Amino acid sequence: MISAEDDDLPVAGTAVILRDGDDGVEVLLLRRPDHGSFAGAWVFPGGALEPADRIEGAGEVEDACRAAVRETAEEVDLELERLAPLSCWVPPAGVPKRIRTWFFLAEDPGGEIAAAPGEVAETRWMSPSAALEAHGRGEIELWPPTWRTLHGLLDVRDVEQALTTAGEPPEFRTRRVPTAGGAIFHWDGDELAGAPAGARDRIVAEGLPWRYERS
Repeated sequence: MISAEDDDLPVAGTAVILRDGDDGVEVLLLRRPDHGSFAGAWVFPGGALEPADRIEGAGEVEDACRAAVRETAEEVDLELERLAPLSCWVPPAGVPKRIRTWFFLAEDPGGEIAAAPGEVAETRWMSPSAALEAHGRGEIELWPPTWRTLHGLLDVRDVEQALTTAGEPPEFRTRRVPTAGGAIFHWDGDELAGAPAGARDRIVAEGLPWRYERS
């Protein structure tokens, strides 16, 4: 359920596109250009809702799903058909541009990827573990929602399992606490967010590789 203090944020939709590879599930990642939003970072395709994504009487999740489908078609020329809500991400208070973003699991429809000039600098299919390891070596840049989503896919065997076991999409209200060595990003299940003492749901980003802690 969306928190009252965040219910008036702009909304976006993102597609976490999966395919079955030789060594397990792979996910499509895009590198953004070295300017604009998420400059230089590796992300999933997606973007903010546009008027055409909104249908009278439909809910926010349905509108966000249409945005994810449209943005994927515009950014990499893939026409998605099978999607399942995965999560909802609310950025930390105080960041310059706050957008509530719905993530959807999607099955690779096949076909050649055509990256949109000016929006996508590079594309890669990577296993979740390979992407996290590349980030840990400093070879690619990931933002916390992308990193945590990839971490959550580590034990997924195949696309069918991912799509059929997706449950009620949780909300992740990200908070950032600066530390001497970097920062801690944490969510509602962490003691820093008011959970019981010793509870953990955080990324410790104090140098590479990042470390995920959850109790």
